[in-house]
Amino acid sequence: MPGDAFDFSEFMDSYIDDLSRALHALDRDSVGLLYSEMLRVMETGGKVHFIGNGGSAATPSHSAGDWSKELGLPTIAHTDNIASLTAWANDTSYANIFVGQLQTWLNPGDLVVGYSGSGNSSNVINGITYANEHGARTVGITGNYKSGGGGVLAEISDICIICDTTSMERIEDLQLIINHIVKEAVKASRGLPSHS
Repeated sequence: MPGDAFDFSEFMDSYIDDLSRALHALDRDSVGLLYSEMLRVMETGGKVHFIGNGGSAATPSHSAGDWSKELGLPTIAHTDNIASLTAWANDTSYANIFVGQLQTWLNPGDLVVGYSGSGNSSNVINGITYANEHGARTVGITGNYKSGGGGVLAEISDICIICDTTSMERIEDLQLIINHIVKEAVKASRGLPSHS
């Protein structure tokens, strides 16, 4: 039968080993800078904007819920408003879906976090470029998927966190872990209650 030679336990061990290796390889300084940017935005009354595609669109949705509820930090996942997103895609182009929304919501001093496993998603690159040009701080969270080093996103973001794996799935796993680390660090540093 198909799959008889497949060793699931070996596959799972390999997945966990690569995820663990990439997790331990995360640059503490870069993740710490994201934490510092969150504190800055909280102190200045700014907003956080998340942009991304696919699984990297679901992570912003999850994190915007966490950060706004648990930290009281105004956080917008520009992946969540389907009417706006599809209107910009239909009326202009898919590459413009985040720029169009940022034109409405972005203020100088806000923080824009872009997710892209390859670092080369045109709509994320355009959104980060727009944010850079309009006085926001930018963070890229990317990996080595097909690009070997974070792609264009690593070059144009003020801060870039590169997940050291070529697996899109592990990159997406790490994106959420990073968001949980910095969210929990803010709570711990401010004496906020842990999530129950």
